[in-house]
Amino acid sequence: MTPEFYMQLAYDEAKKAAAADEVPIGAVVVDMKDGKVVSAAHNLSEHSGNASDHAEMLALRQACEKLGTNRLRGMELYVTLEPCTMCAAAISFMRIEKLYIGAEDKKGGGVLNGVKFYDAPTCHHRPQVISGIMSEECSQLLKDFFAKKRKKA
Repeated sequence: MTPEFYMQLAYDEAKKAAAADEVPIGAVVVDMKDGKVVSAAHNLSEHSGNASDHAEMLALRQACEKLGTNRLRGMELYVTLEPCTMCAAAISFMRIEKLYIGAEDKKGGGVLNGVKFYDAPTCHHRPQVISGIMSEECSQLLKDFFAKKRKKA
């Protein structure tokens, strides 16, 4: 399978978030050995009342639970929007091997923008970062979501 295939799965998760009136971000954890999807999630922080329920955090937690481990070595993560600093740290601590990013987040990102968490000397594990996969689609989904929100307000 191609990176675009897995990003499409994350994008489908993001669309589920939008349909539930959550910020449309999706994430998918994939086992690099066999290409199997281990977990998939989308933002739920509005519905759960927990600000840490970002798509990445949920997908990582689900993968750890499913695999019975606290580290995700040999796994890759696909996420439709550049992770924030909180999620970037979790990705590092869980030892994700590769991080695929759809759209960049110039305002709230913590990987390519902002604090650039993986560039910090205190970062113990740096995943390989690949960005720009389906960036237009991922970005447009967010733009449409927030335009609709502003229209309602």
